[in-house]
Amino acid sequence: MRVADLIGSRTEIYSIPEDKTVLEAAQYLRAKQVRSAGVVNSSGGLVGVVSQSDISDKIAAENKCPAWVKVSEIMSRNLVTVTPEMSLEESLTLMEQNNIYHLCIVENPQGFRGMLSVSDFLRVMATDEKSRADMLESYLFPPR
Repeated sequence: MRVADLIGSRTEIYSIPEDKTVLEAAQYLRAKQVRSAGVVNSSGGLVGVVSQSDISDKIAAENKCPAWVKVSEIMSRNLVTVTPEMSLEESLTLMEQNNIYHLCIVENPQGFRGMLSVSDFLRVMATDEKSRADMLESYLFPPR
């Protein structure tokens, strides 16, 4: 299975402009019920990622005011990216090697297509295991 197979049905890409405040980013993440979002510049290019852990580690834990700090000041800039053509196995390996929970999907340097999360992988694995269990059950207990 490829990344494109997993994201093919997605219609919304979660991103926030780099000049927004951390407060606005936190409200956006809560409203969209996601743990992270891509950070884009004025031309729409991906420049970083902001996550709930960035907000808690760099704002709340340091007692900073989220209304005064820009997303660009706390976002993660060292991005690990995948392309839609990459396999899920390659993508999961990247997550493990880099000890991260999200991967940015890009088609070219400016083409942000969204993110893959650990939850996406868990969903695929659970579906695969359910299919195997159903197949085994039908083999062991054929319909009469």
